[in-house]
Amino acid sequence: MTRKRPTVADVRAMKGKYQYTMLRVESMEEAEAAEQAGIDMASVSPELICNPQFRDAAPGLFAVPGLDYFDVGTADEFVRWAFQMLKASADAIYCSASLQTVQRLSEEAVPVIGHVGLIPSKRTWTGGFKAVGKTADSAMQIFNAVKAYESAGAFGAEIEVVPSEVAAEISKRTTLFMVSMGAGTGCDAQYLFAEDVLGSNSGHYPRHAKRYRDFVAENARLQRERVAAFAEFSRDVKTGAYPEPRHEVAIAKDEMQSFRKMLSSIRS
Repeated sequence: MTRKRPTVADVRAMKGKYQYTMLRVESMEEAEAAEQAGIDMASVSPELICNPQFRDAAPGLFAVPGLDYFDVGTADEFVRWAFQMLKASADAIYCSASLQTVQRLSEEAVPVIGHVGLIPSKRTWTGGFKAVGKTADSAMQIFNAVKAYESAGAFGAEIEVVPSEVAAEISKRTTLFMVSMGAGTGCDAQYLFAEDVLGSNSGHYPRHAKRYRDFVAENARLQRERVAAFAEFSRDVKTGAYPEPRHEVAIAKDEMQSFRKMLSSIRS
């Protein structure tokens, strides 16, 4: 039975009452797996949400497409892009652009999820890929950013790599739906990348990531099996072990005889 996909109103009504699960998924297979596993929400690429097969694979996922603001452009371009995403069945839009852009989207009733704390696209301002909010002043800056998003009309905000106590206090003091990435359980959703959960990332794993499988090792095993299978095929061809009669199409003897007679009557 297909589960009901939550609306923005549903999600807002559950603030403080339920911990949503959220994954960043990159493929149709991951989206379908998230649906079947009962994951609530997914961050997706524009290409994935625009695939006509996406909602067949993941009808119940609350889907949030996103691009870095410099990949979209001006506020007007962001609005046009957001409309395309909503038309393709997106439920909300990720936007780390200016508050003016967020407000412009809000004026068009686009549900926006912003970003505070460690913002990868703006990491130079906070010292690179490291925790944010570890001092009172820094924590207050995050709180003020959340309240600014609230005033601009955002629906929610991702809060990334912030002390859990800080994130919990902020979440209690805002109407925004707060998505925790490495910011503890005091928020409204727990967010991880599928590649980290699956162990398919061969690079750095952040502290907040948890590996549930080892796809790097599994993919290496599969590659060894590919090489072995291809080598066996090559050897079979060279030795005549492939193809066998069972791999070929047969023709009745009388039909073959007739065919050979036809061929013999043709002059070369």
